[in-house]
Amino acid sequence: GFCTNLLLSQTPEHILAQTNNKIEILCELNKEQVGVYWYRWSQERQNFEFLIFYNSLGKATYGINISQDKFSVHRASSRTSCSLHISHLHTSDNGTYYCSISQASQLFLGSGTRLGVVDVLPLSLKTTQAPLSKKPVRCVTKGKAASKKG
Repeated sequence: GFCTNLLLSQTPEHILAQTNNKIEILCELNKEQVGVYWYRWSQERQNFEFLIFYNSLGKATYGINISQDKFSVHRASSRTSCSLHISHLHTSDNGTYYCSISQASQLFLGSGTRLGVVDVLPLSLKTTQAPLSKKPVRCVTKGKAASKKG
């Protein structure tokens, strides 16, 4: 069976990226683990695919038809975090990626990272970023007004 629990936390929750770019998904482990598995759930193909297993010695074992040029795993020197790097992004890479550890014959899954790959990033992303930059300014003016009253 599969379980999600607090042993693993994944960031970010969502990634929207452009084709041919590369991304990184970080998996934080509450303690040092023997090895970390990475899987992808594809809604389109309705399958749960094994991508890569990274053992404690730093050796990677790849799933069937998984490109070593595309997928790589890096483990932090602290050994409590492990990241999956995906390069040469293509729309076929769409899916939800999970880091996973095996413990007491159970497979524990991380919270999942949903990846969407598009040829052109939507313009709405740029428009939503504009108001965010104004917010701190508003906070500053309110802060000044409050300090005058005080």
